[in-house]
Amino acid sequence: MTHTRAALCKALSSMTISSGKRSLQEQVVAPGSRSTATAASQMDSSETKLGATVASRVPQIVIGNPEELERKKRAIKAAGLSSLQVIADFDMTLTKYMVNGTRGQSTHALLNQGNAEYDLKRQQLFDHYYPLETCPTIPVEQKTKLMEEWWGKTHNLLVEGGLTFKAIQTSVANAVIGFRSGVVELLEILEAKSVPVLIFSAGLADIIEEVMRQKLHRSFKNIRVVSNRMNFDGDGNLLGFKGKLIHVLNKNEHSLEMAAPLHDDQGHEVVNNAKNGYSLVRDRRNVILLGDHIGDLGMSDGVDYDNRITIGFLNENINSWLSTYTTAFDIVVLNDGAMTSVVDLIQELSR
Repeated sequence: MTHTRAALCKALSSMTISSGKRSLQEQVVAPGSRSTATAASQMDSSETKLGATVASRVPQIVIGNPEELERKKRAIKAAGLSSLQVIADFDMTLTKYMVNGTRGQSTHALLNQGNAEYDLKRQQLFDHYYPLETCPTIPVEQKTKLMEEWWGKTHNLLVEGGLTFKAIQTSVANAVIGFRSGVVELLEILEAKSVPVLIFSAGLADIIEEVMRQKLHRSFKNIRVVSNRMNFDGDGNLLGFKGKLIHVLNKNEHSLEMAAPLHDDQGHEVVNNAKNGYSLVRDRRNVILLGDHIGDLGMSDGVDYDNRITIGFLNENINSWLSTYTTAFDIVVLNDGAMTSVVDLIQELSR
């Protein structure tokens, strides 16, 4: 039965989804309207090749329930930004889905170990476990064990294969990865207003920090990264991993003991205070959550919040997923769109 299920899930995962980088006009529509249905149809019909351009009338932002969103905004605005925390996924949320017409890499995918044998072994693990991760019929408890196996085996290969911090720096320098337009502005505003930002990732914190150093060329004192952290010796050789293993099914505020500040080029922590993850967000009972998958909504598990505004980045297969996303998220940003709507939201809440 298990083999049959895995085979079915692998078959499902082999289905290809076309996508493209598009030029879009900033406008908002509510789902169910004719313009939304037309937009979805136009987007899918335009996905014939990478880099296809959609007509300017296609919306970039869709709001599922405008009245409920306005209610949440009023409540958060009344409570003030001192009550707010921002929770964000990293890959394909803060970073772009398409980079110069090429599919962007995740922080795991960009890593070149410098050891072809071990790079191949990690790819083989991906080929085996990814269809299981995305399989809708495997129970959560069983899938959690599979994800723990996958992450544990991958981490072991990184150690056995002799990963170095230098290899991480080189991998990032050569990677196809970039941040969405508006990310720097968003992070600068949140830092200026002392709003804590928790970046959750099932990837590798050391790579996330290196991407931010190389692509943004700065650090932010209000950011904490909740992800898998490496332990290097004095020569930059990977010895192992620190603390709790974080995978796709447990990257949430139950894992806040793994939260740590960003580091500068010399490896020193960049902080505005010595608060850990728990104390940094304590009493901040309003949440803005950013993610690109439905599962990212679980990042706020463990938060006893009063209000939560969710922004989903729907990067591909718009026609199939638009209805689901507009039901799940308060705001949906389409087609690898910019972070402009989130910047505008923060500015509105601060007025």
